Amino acid sequence: MHELALARGVLAAAVAHADGRPVRRVTVLVGGLRQVVPDSLRFHFEILSRGTLCEGAELEQRLQAARLRCPCGAEWELTEPSFLCVCCGGGETTIVGGEELRVESIEVEEGACTAPR
Repeated sequence: MHELALARGVLAAAVAHADGRPVRRVTVLVGGLRQVVPDSLRFHFEILSRGTLCEGAELEQRLQAARLRCPCGAEWELTEPSFLCVCCGGGETTIVGGEELRVESIEVEEGACTAPR
């Protein structure tokens, strides 16, 4: 149920950077190792955003595949639940991608231009 806490953080970041303008879309990068259930994150975001600048905003989730690196120089996308090197079979691999969770962008509604012509 950690999606509730994640949705709360995403919402807080979006509202803080919206500068008082209604938000249309929030784009979030979610790493494959974060174990986020996309539908659950979307559901919680929708519930929490009621009555805020993000009410009705689309939550776009871009999934980032997990990537590993081995001291032998191999780097690969994790497709199986094994952290052994696909090249040499070694187990000293390092995670180089897939743990991300960040708000990449927010799209806000722009007000009508009131500048003199």
